[in-house]
Amino acid sequence: MASELMELEVLASPEEAAAPDGGDDCLLEGLIEGAEWAYEALIAQYGQPVYNLVCRLVWDQAEACDVVQEVFIKVFRKIGAFRGDSSLRTWIYRIAVNEARNHCRWHGRHRGHEVGLERDAESRNCPATLAADGLSPFDLALEREQQHLVEQALAELSPAFRSVVVLRDVEELSYEEIAGILGLPLGTVKSRILRGREALRKLLQQKLEPAPRLHLSPQLVE
Repeated sequence: MASELMELEVLASPEEAAAPDGGDDCLLEGLIEGAEWAYEALIAQYGQPVYNLVCRLVWDQAEACDVVQEVFIKVFRKIGAFRGDSSLRTWIYRIAVNEARNHCRWHGRHRGHEVGLERDAESRNCPATLAADGLSPFDLALEREQQHLVEQALAELSPAFRSVVVLRDVEELSYEEIAGILGLPLGTVKSRILRGREALRKLLQQKLEPAPRLHLSPQLVE
């Protein structure tokens, strides 16, 4: 089973995993029973959102894919322990955040604090936002540059701030869902989001400020 799970296509299309009607309750029942359609439906429904989330927490395409595989392996193995205290999505996201956090800790201990800040959307292969029709080449370039700056700034945030900002402002989850995912009091979540946004604003402001001009003395010029 483990080898089969490692080969699961995370980005499978929903059409390839038709499931009986019934929402998460039906999906959960199928997973507990070990139904093949349920595994395929789970990947089709949550594979892309989990990948997007992990990609923004880990910041490396290859490593994000490995983390996502571990997330779904844990979901499959622990599905019987799911008690329904939260939504299935919240439970899966909690596993994803924990796996990304554990991976970053391991990465920090074994490889040093290396964060690739020069990657663009193509090299990282993280799903980029589609531009609206009719934008000029200048607008497209500006939008791409703005997105790149935001991703750079997010990568420089502390993990505690990065996770809440991504969950709230990128994944657009509610405060209650974020509190459930991270296991934090609601007030702490709101406080971290405010502080994280302020830290992100300051980082972006620094990146957008023009570099100071270098004034050379006449002696150096000669």
